Amino acid sequence: MSSNLRFPLVVFDWDGTLMDSVPRIVSCMQKMAQQASLPVPAESAVRDIIGLSLWVALERLFDCHEESEQQQLIAIYRELYVHTDPTPSPLFNGVVDVLTELTEQGVQLGVATGKARQGLERAWQQTNTGHFFSVSRCADEAQSKPHPQMLQQILTHTGYTAEQTVMIGDSRYDLQMAKNAGMPSIGVTWGVHDHGELDAEQPIAIMQAIEELPYILRQAKITPA
Repeated sequence: MSSNLRFPLVVFDWDGTLMDSVPRIVSCMQKMAQQASLPVPAESAVRDIIGLSLWVALERLFDCHEESEQQQLIAIYRELYVHTDPTPSPLFNGVVDVLTELTEQGVQLGVATGKARQGLERAWQQTNTGHFFSVSRCADEAQSKPHPQMLQQILTHTGYTAEQTVMIGDSRYDLQMAKNAGMPSIGVTWGVHDHGELDAEQPIAIMQAIEELPYILRQAKITPA
């Protein structure tokens, strides 16, 4: 069914792309810093590291390189994110409709996320969306974005090539990861990085709304062999 599709495999980032979780991440990171008596980072600084694996984010935000200290901070952050921070993190409007449409068209869907596996599974359960995705890679299963390992593992698992796949994300790290994997990408402007930052990574398109995606994919041409 997918033989006539330019991109039979579409891989999404999660936070800031499908789920409106950026405000919650910012809130939890700032509260974590307060609890750990660290300098509280500005919202802009936190937004700029969203998409990276958590341990890499801690290195960049707090110059924290000791594994034991990282683990202590991660434990505080996860307690806040999972149990105590009230900031809502719903799916963006239109996400379920678009995932449904693509699935019905025979597109295989995947996720490559800076979340840990447990966090992604929790998000899927809360949003009842896990059934849409046939393949996924998480921060605790591969090297952090923008390293291409997540996407390389997804390609190995599915059997698709990089040219048959498109990566969709809201951060430059998503698009850099795709570039490093030799894969086309599509940026989205409702997450952490703006149009200019995304455009610098040379995506094939930049979306203002998720509803644009089926049209963009239909317009993509199959490159002759």
